[in-house]
Amino acid sequence: MAGTETLDRSTWETALNQMTAEHQGEFVTLEVLDPEVGHQYEANRLPFAGIVYDPKDDAVVVSVGGGSPRYPVVLRHLVWHPREIDVATRDIPEPAVRTVDKDGTATLITFFPKESGTES
Repeated sequence: MAGTETLDRSTWETALNQMTAEHQGEFVTLEVLDPEVGHQYEANRLPFAGIVYDPKDDAVVVSVGGGSPRYPVVLRHLVWHPREIDVATRDIPEPAVRTVDKDGTATLITFFPKESGTES
């Protein structure tokens, strides 16, 4: 990703908590980029609920939905045993986070301002 910063593992928890605070109320798209299966969308412009790193379970948890009657269910996507987390916030149209698991599968979380999302 252009304008990216690869985060040091010691900063994952704090950095992802900060991303949650900064992007509350926005929409996200979750894309899974699996080297064997290919590119798949898991969520397309759904309300962002949060992204955290759980050091105890060594997992990144991305949550969408659950904050309104329109999206009452929370969808959680887990990345077990991540080996890399990149954050793109400069020189790009939409901020993004990319996580790569131990098998090389990447998850791309792209943020969109609420006014650009769709509620349909």
